[in-house]
Amino acid sequence: MKSPFVSVIMPVRNEAGYIERSLGAVFAQDYPAESFEVIVADGMSADGTREIVRQWQSRGPSLKLIDNPGMIAPTGLNAALAAARGEIIVRVDGHCEIAPDYLRNCIAHLETGGAEGVGGPIETIGETATASVIAEAMSSGFGVGGSAFRTIKDRTMLTDTVAFPAYTRSAIERAGPFDEELVRNQDDEYNYRLRKLGARILLAADVRSRYYSRANIRSLNRQYFQYGYWKVRVLQKHPRQMSPRQFVPPLFVASLLTAGLTAGLTARLWPFFAVICCCYLGTNLIVSAPLARKLARKVGWPHSLLLPPVFASIHFSYGLGFLIGMIKFAPRWLESRR
Repeated sequence: MKSPFVSVIMPVRNEAGYIERSLGAVFAQDYPAESFEVIVADGMSADGTREIVRQWQSRGPSLKLIDNPGMIAPTGLNAALAAARGEIIVRVDGHCEIAPDYLRNCIAHLETGGAEGVGGPIETIGETATASVIAEAMSSGFGVGGSAFRTIKDRTMLTDTVAFPAYTRSAIERAGPFDEELVRNQDDEYNYRLRKLGARILLAADVRSRYYSRANIRSLNRQYFQYGYWKVRVLQKHPRQMSPRQFVPPLFVASLLTAGLTAGLTARLWPFFAVICCCYLGTNLIVSAPLARKLARKVGWPHSLLLPPVFASIHFSYGLGFLIGMIKFAPRWLESRR
C-alpha cells in the first residue's frame, strides 16, 4: 500500500546549536523518503540557523526553507501549513530529536481511526550538569503538574495535549490556523480547539522524542514566566481549557507576596508568612530528596542540590508570569465575554 504523504513542519528561530541534530533525526526516519517533505519556517534567525538549513537543502529537494517574519512559533506554523502538501502534518521543533520510527508510528495510530492527533512522551535531557538538573525537574509531576507527555512514559491514552503532534489534514482544516497572538501555549490552545470540535488527542507510548532542556536557571525563568503570562490569554479565550493544577503556582505566589507585604506592616502577620514558606520548603525538600539522590550519581552532589531551587524557579516564574498577565490583559476580559 502507498504510504500517506507527510509534511513535517518546523518553526525555528536561532537554533544553530540544535537544528543539525533535529534535521538529522527527521531525515533518519524509517519512513519512505519519497513520502515526506520537510518545511522549515525560520523566524529570521541571526545565528547561522538559515545557513545550516541551506546546507541540508543541497542534499535533497524535499527540504524547503521559508521565511517567518512574525518570528514566533504560531506565525511560523501557519506559514508552513500554507505550504504543506501532506495528508498528515507533523510538527517538530528545532530543539528536539524524534525517534527513527516517529513518523511511521504516528501514522499507524492515525490510520486506526482512534485519534485525529497523536504525539508521545518526551525524554527531557540536559547537556550540562545544570541542564540535567533542569531536565529532571521538567520531567517531574511536582515540577510541571499533570503534563502527561512529560511525566508518563509507558502508557497509551487519550489526553488533552501532546508535544510535537501529528495531525490528519482533515482535523487541521476543521480547526483552522494557529492563534498568532499566543507567543507561548499555542499548542495547548490548538489541541483544546480540536477536542472541542470532537477530535481525539492520543499520547502513544511508542512515539518517542528527546527534548533539550534550557541550559541555565535564568533561561528557565524566562521560559516559564512566558508560559504563565500567555496562559492568561488562553484562559480568557477558553476558560474550560484550564485545569486546577494551572492555578496552583499563581495562587502560591499571590499568597507569598501578600503575606510578605502585610507582614512588613505588622509583626503579628509574620507567622502567616513563615507558615507559607515552611510548608513550601518542606514539600520541595521531601520531593527533591529521592530525585537528588538519583541525580547525584550522574552529576555529583553539588549540582544535584540545585534541584530544590530549580523547582522553586519553575513554580515562582510561572506564577509570577500568570499574575502579571492578569494585570496586563485585564482590559481583555470584557472582550473575551463578548
